[in-house]
Amino acid sequence: MAKRKIIKIDEEKCNGCGLCIPNCPEGALKVIDGKARLVSDLFCDGLGACIGHCPQGAIAIEDREAEPYDENKVIRNIVKHGENTVREHLMHLKSHGETKYLNEAMSFLKKEGYKAPGLDADKDKLPCGCPGTKVMDLRKKAAPGHAAHGVKQESQLGQWPVQIKLVPPHAPFLDNSDLLIAADCVPFAYADFHDDLLKGKSLLVGCPKLDDLDLYRERISQVLKDNNIKSVTYAHMEVPCCFGLIQIIKDAIKDSGKEIPFTDVNIGIGGQRIK
Repeated sequence: MAKRKIIKIDEEKCNGCGLCIPNCPEGALKVIDGKARLVSDLFCDGLGACIGHCPQGAIAIEDREAEPYDENKVIRNIVKHGENTVREHLMHLKSHGETKYLNEAMSFLKKEGYKAPGLDADKDKLPCGCPGTKVMDLRKKAAPGHAAHGVKQESQLGQWPVQIKLVPPHAPFLDNSDLLIAADCVPFAYADFHDDLLKGKSLLVGCPKLDDLDLYRERISQVLKDNNIKSVTYAHMEVPCCFGLIQIIKDAIKDSGKEIPFTDVNIGIGGQRIK
């Protein structure tokens, strides 16, 4: 067996909620004995469609020895679940650029006489069926209350770097600070990011869907243990893939042995602050 990307499940964190199951059209996951389990290496494509739907942050991607992914076995299993599941799977492959597997799936459907759902109807849909990843045109006139055209707003960024992977855990700007951890789409979506969220805080930025959650877990834990952090705010988008970091932060606070106030800020795709 060769090494490849494949999911792993932290059984201590998994509470068996099953939210990952419908978001794995390949059928690689099942809840068994109260825990989500990877039932077959052959069915897991390692693209992580399930990660953002785990509220406990129990699912991550790792590189390990595993049986090669088998698209023919996957699509044969998927057609049993109907056209909608087939469509989700095809879109999943297409949007991740998995042309080889997509062609294999389409060939199988044609050969076996199954209806291959058209992809054009879903052309504006992005990977993994996430309800927050549908492409939308949000262009509109400036909302009342925002800065008038031509009036410059001052940046509230007081440090560099900002990426979780790049900020040293012992960076001097972290100690005795209020910490803002922001999903990296937030500053683009939320016009008042600097004044409402960033002002007076140190900042860590990252993507809980595309980056290494194990690295995040380790880095955030070290930051909290080794510095006097007055409070932690996590600002994220409303899409499911952003929620996976919440539990990681809460666990890091608990592991630090300190009483650190935690605030969860949810930003809507349209730029509004939901909470």
